[in-house]
Amino acid sequence: MRKNNVDVPKPAITQLRCAIYTRKSTEEGLDQEFNSLDAQREAGEAFVQSQRREGWVTLPQLYDDGGFTGANMDRPALTRLLHAVEAGELDSDLSRRAGPRVWTR
Repeated sequence: MRKNNVDVPKPAITQLRCAIYTRKSTEEGLDQEFNSLDAQREAGEAFVQSQRREGWVTLPQLYDDGGFTGANMDRPALTRLLHAVEAGELDSDLSRRAGPRVWTR
């Protein structure tokens, strides 16, 4: 990029590693080839893709809690997600209700 005939370096894009968390309270329909968890993940991946110019990338790990209520925190995938946050393995997470959250250390 040039400004007043002076080369101005482009700012480096920082990668923002995003996890997608999905949940469904009941197991109903989870045996279908494409289910609610898949739809939630696709929506999250589309959002991250829309932010790719900002450096956002979707992590390949699945954090899916099918058949677990949101009334408590006793959910295996949520527990793994929170451990990943504590370990610094991701920078942001998306969920169907909370939307994107950026984790800072």
